[in-house]
Amino acid sequence: MDLIRVYRIPFSTNVERVAIAAGHKGVPIEWIDVDPDDRSAVEAVSGQRLVPVLVADGEIVADSPRILEWLEERHPDPPLLPADPARRADVRIFCDWFNRVWKRAPNAIADDGSSEELAAEMRAHVVLFEDLLSERDYLFGDFSLADVTAFPFLKYASLGCAADDDDLFHRVLVDYQPLRDGSPLHGWVARIDARPRS
Repeated sequence: MDLIRVYRIPFSTNVERVAIAAGHKGVPIEWIDVDPDDRSAVEAVSGQRLVPVLVADGEIVADSPRILEWLEERHPDPPLLPADPARRADVRIFCDWFNRVWKRAPNAIADDGSSEELAAEMRAHVVLFEDLLSERDYLFGDFSLADVTAFPFLKYASLGCAADDDDLFHRVLVDYQPLRDGSPLHGWVARIDARPRS
């Protein structure tokens, strides 16, 4: 297999998904850093401006969920999806919900400002994630695609922003996901943050 190259920008939540998944699978990646203010290299290779973009074996794959599926298909061991069909479906449904539904509120707040409805939605979701972590280390028991999908967004509630990260979206993720001291999300974030990244 050819070298896998992935275009990235600093602090990208979607890029971090790929780094964690590839690290779990022991898949090396050559990262190509892109200036967030000049995405011409990304556009030239993929026809659009968003990262991550994967280039390997003559294929160009944009969008983190598609890249994660690409990695799972071509590097199935160790897996990110359960072998049991019902449990695999649970994880896939969660990932689809997270990408289509959960991300709506923080994106809307970053784009248009907060409303009580959007803020309440984000607070309610914190409780949902805490319930998923009741008496287990990962969202669906074993480390899976669900954890890879959610971690780069939920980590901000526990870790805050890096000193040189001035992204408004990340500030929303800090400010609108209040965690109590005993929240199981703190331990979950620490466990995943300690995992290898490519």
